[in-house]
Amino acid sequence: MTAIRLGISELRRISAGTLPKLAILAMIVIPTLYSGLYLFANENPYDKLQEIPAALVVQDRGATVEDAADGTSTQTNFGDEVAEQLLSGDGGFGWVETSQADAEVGVRSGRFDAALIIGPTFSEDLASSGKFEPQQASLILITNDANNYLAATIADTIVGKVRDSIAEQVGTEAADTFLKGFASIHTNLASGVDGAQKLVDGATQLSDGTVQLVDGTARLASGAGEAASGASQLATGADELATASGRLSSGAATLSDGLDTLRSKTASLPSQTQELADGAQQVADGNAQVAGYGQEAAAAARDVVGQLGNAQTDVAAVLAELVASGELTQEQADRILPVVTQVIDDVTPRVEAAATQVEGASQKLDELSSGSAQVAAGAATLAGATPALTQGIATAASGGDQLASGAAQLDAGADTLASGAGTLASGTAQVSDGATELASSSVTLRDGTGELLSGMTELRDGLVAGLGKIPDVDEQTQEDTAKTIGNPVEVKKDTIANAGTYGAGLAPFFMSLAAWIGAYVLFLLVRPLSTRSLAAGRPAWQTALGGWIPPAVIGIAQVALMFTVVKFALDIDPVYAVGTAVLLVLASATFVAILQALNVYLGAVGQFLGLVLMLVQLVTAGGTFPWQTIPEPLRSLHRFLPMSYTVEGLRQLLYGGDLATVARDVGVLLVVLAVALLATTYAAYKQRVWSPSRLQPELVL
Repeated sequence: MTAIRLGISELRRISAGTLPKLAILAMIVIPTLYSGLYLFANENPYDKLQEIPAALVVQDRGATVEDAADGTSTQTNFGDEVAEQLLSGDGGFGWVETSQADAEVGVRSGRFDAALIIGPTFSEDLASSGKFEPQQASLILITNDANNYLAATIADTIVGKVRDSIAEQVGTEAADTFLKGFASIHTNLASGVDGAQKLVDGATQLSDGTVQLVDGTARLASGAGEAASGASQLATGADELATASGRLSSGAATLSDGLDTLRSKTASLPSQTQELADGAQQVADGNAQVAGYGQEAAAAARDVVGQLGNAQTDVAAVLAELVASGELTQEQADRILPVVTQVIDDVTPRVEAAATQVEGASQKLDELSSGSAQVAAGAATLAGATPALTQGIATAASGGDQLASGAAQLDAGADTLASGAGTLASGTAQVSDGATELASSSVTLRDGTGELLSGMTELRDGLVAGLGKIPDVDEQTQEDTAKTIGNPVEVKKDTIANAGTYGAGLAPFFMSLAAWIGAYVLFLLVRPLSTRSLAAGRPAWQTALGGWIPPAVIGIAQVALMFTVVKFALDIDPVYAVGTAVLLVLASATFVAILQALNVYLGAVGQFLGLVLMLVQLVTAGGTFPWQTIPEPLRSLHRFLPMSYTVEGLRQLLYGGDLATVARDVGVLLVVLAVALLATTYAAYKQRVWSPSRLQPELVL
């Protein structure tokens, strides 16, 4: 093909002579030198951190740590443990133990890249949380960015790991103490559950007892009320008894005196009763005689009544005779007769009444005579009984004296009884009030004991529930749990694609950059388009391809050498070696096409823009830090520049990543390659006509 012949012709031109051949060789080696030297220098810098001098100052005076579980105490010094860990070779840097003054001077002068100072209270501060007097322990890291910025950053990372190690150790010990405390709490809480059960049982008995107490106090209050009422009645009766006994005592004394008087007065009673019997008999005889006289008087009165009736007739006859005789006038006689009649009428009832009274008196005298006879008989009987009566009166008088003495004693006892009954009534009233209050309080007590039982039951249930939630584990489980709490998170790397070393991690970026640099320097020697082809009027696409093929072939040599050195000299072994090589060839070809187009369109300016474009891709390709961390507008450029896809594709192929991503990256590079070649073809078409600016350019590099 014409394009191939044009390429071969251009290769012959640039390789004619020794110096041109050396120049081509140098151009082939440049990408390998750039990427190889940089990757060799940064192959694995973290393995050389022990060569970095760092100062270590330990001032920790230690602390006493008490075991809350068994009360024992131990002396510990976390500062010495940190120093031992760092000085043993696991501390990253080449640590040198020294004084604080020497460390500060060394960091300032550059003799040390960093200094770590462990203060005197480091252990005490770490142990302060166990005493509930928390103080945050601190490590002092002295760095000097004037010595090396990355050294300071690495020192931060190392000290962070030391801090994590200390935190893990302290956390493990604290968790172990905490879990031992849980074990003690579990044991004590189990005892508490037993005690709570006993409290529940006791509260149950107490509740039952208070129910009985309420019934008993109710009965007590009722009985006390009745007792108070009875005591009040007793006090009233006792007062009445005292009053009556007083009267009895007084009456008994009077009775005794009267009986004594009666005894003295009745001493002559037997003789007197005999005389009374005799007199009564005489009275009976006299009464009988008087009664006879009464009967006679009554008969005479009856005769007088009859004579008074006759006397009226006789007076009338006499008055008639006197009138007849003239001694009286009729008028006088008429006046006298009514008077006489009136007198007779008045006297007659009186006489009759007197006769009736005399008859009654006579009858009464008969009765009196009969009674007197009975009195005489009774008096005779009394006279016979009076000796015994006088003896009884004497005995009664003696008993009266005793009665008076007993009544006096009864009176005194009744007074005492009345006083005691009053006191009893007052006391039983107070007892009744107290029993009533006791009955009311016992109800409150019953309700309170019910609440107590409910609370004790809730306490027991809560303790049982709490006991089930408190772990009760063996010593080994406690130790394992403490370690897990001290270091709860273990990062297990499940790397989909693993770079292996720091140098391998940077290889995609620097190999891509080396491919661009290699393509860039080629156009210092190779012409982007064949002048002879343009002058001969060959087709534009042949001219474009003829100009692209020579640098593309040299680019293949560049990436081939670079790939060989990286793989075999630097031991960066790609997972997909063939794919890596193919992608490097495609990247080089694409970069050559881009730079060819820039040179064809802009000449020396395009060559300069190729350098600028390399610088822009240096910061936008995401070769070191993730591209998302760069600011706008550089972040947007990342998606449009070809080196971004070269770096991404090489990462996937070198580390064994996603081949679908590689396919996308290859597709993008092919599109960019095609666009660049089309652009160059169009430029070749336009440059078949020569212009003054082409014949005499303003700037030549």
